[in-house]
Amino acid sequence: MDALRRHTLLLILLGSLVISLAMGLRHGFGLFLEPMSSELGWGREVFAFALALQNLIWGFAQPFTGALADRFGAARVVAVGGVLYTLGLLFMGLSESALGMSLSAGVLIGLGLSGTTFSVILGAVGRAVAPEKRSMAMGIVSAAGSFGQFAMLPGTLGLLGWLGWSAALLAMGALAAMMVPLGAMLKDRPSARLATDLSLRGALDEAAGHRGFWLLCLGFFVCGFQVVFIGVHLPGYLFDNGLAVHVGSTVLALVGLFNIFGTYAAGWLGGIYSKPRLLSWLYLTRGAVIAAFVFLPLSPASAYLFGIAMGLLWLSTVPLTNGIVAAVFGVRHLSMLGGIVFLFHQVGSFTGVWLGGMLYDLHGDYDVVWKLAILLSVIAALLHWFISEAPVKRTAPLEAQA
Repeated sequence: MDALRRHTLLLILLGSLVISLAMGLRHGFGLFLEPMSSELGWGREVFAFALALQNLIWGFAQPFTGALADRFGAARVVAVGGVLYTLGLLFMGLSESALGMSLSAGVLIGLGLSGTTFSVILGAVGRAVAPEKRSMAMGIVSAAGSFGQFAMLPGTLGLLGWLGWSAALLAMGALAAMMVPLGAMLKDRPSARLATDLSLRGALDEAAGHRGFWLLCLGFFVCGFQVVFIGVHLPGYLFDNGLAVHVGSTVLALVGLFNIFGTYAAGWLGGIYSKPRLLSWLYLTRGAVIAAFVFLPLSPASAYLFGIAMGLLWLSTVPLTNGIVAAVFGVRHLSMLGGIVFLFHQVGSFTGVWLGGMLYDLHGDYDVVWKLAILLSVIAALLHWFISEAPVKRTAPLEAQA
């Protein structure tokens, strides 16, 4: 095996481990909603707002952390992100006020996630892997994040039952600290600057003038709205409807397990078929699954089937969406442009999780948000249908400005 191939495989392995930790720890936050809200006397909106703020901070920071990773490599960005993530979990475990919750779970963990998740890691992988294998490699790394969600959720539930919410969060902080040395070993190589490459400003101007880029951003808003609303509020929704607490944790674990297969399959299919068309069908299917879950009789069996179906569709959008960005604009500024698209995902995440908590406190149910999630699936399917993944044609004057 030559040195370049060994380097690429190591990069994929380390990136997969970092994403597994970052996404696995985050996937269990919904389990803390009810015990923290009850013990500290909060309505659900306090916890929901902190998680919504987390997603918003994550999104707004992502283009900047992505740009830093594009220029200096992912290692420093991931290591600093790991430190912030660890501090956020430690302070979250000690929080007893709405402000403390917002600063720890919201600001610190949001910043930590921006340095340890998809845009930074997939950008590094996209630069290291040949174009014909890029979609598959992104699918593998995205699937690792799904494995982390599946593998770590039972552990999070066990810590919660054994230690209580405060000590459980402190233990999770110790796990998050592992991302720091892993990130330091993530020695990706920023793309060599070519004479035909765009400057950062040129890349931003090019993307801003590309219709498909904005359609992709709006479509990813829908993804964020749906998955974070479900990830945070589903355990409470099931508990409110008379199902045992372990049903909610099992459903989230099933999401993580089947997400492994869904993201891998999406990456593989994205190397064969049109990625925008795949995304259209994915969103339509997601809307149908949510509608069936909400409008058919609820039982443990139907909840488990929902977890399986949503798992197959959960993060399948990630390798396809980042693959389109790489195909259209190249890999020189992939982490930064992917970060801008991801910002819209996180604005959707903020909207979904906060709206869920606010409307629950007002009306005592999630009916309106479920219906919005179904409607948004149809809109996202239409948006992606009109996206082209053909590479942009750069004019000579534009190249000269780089």
